[in-house]
Amino acid sequence: QVQLVESGGGLVQAGGSLRLSCAASGRTVSMYAMGWFRQAPGKEREIVAAINWSGVSTYYQDSVKGRFTISRDNAKNTVSLQMNSLKPEDTAVYYCAAERSGIRTTASAYDYWGQGTRVTGSS
Repeated sequence: QVQLVESGGGLVQAGGSLRLSCAASGRTVSMYAMGWFRQAPGKEREIVAAINWSGVSTYYQDSVKGRFTISRDNAKNTVSLQMNSLKPEDTAVYYCAAERSGIRTTASAYDYWGQGTRVTGSS
């Protein structure tokens, strides 16, 4: 029903910035909450940030508060994650996801997933 494609990952030195984008196709996600998750090797997938359908409400994992910003453009069916002051511990594959019941913080609550894009914060 919904296809999500992430882009914008790469290698950035510690303290640098990177912007991830997620483009939706198949149907609109304008009424869905959207989340960004990340998964490092050997670790569980964890919430990074989420945003409700209108963009008014947001959630951030404690470790990224003040550094990352989630936003969405419903007219273009895109969601972005601006990442500033990157740290080595931010290194992971980042996934965008969509769900229909509002902001959730667990991966199991989300209905659709992108393929992921790798982010490396080098030291």
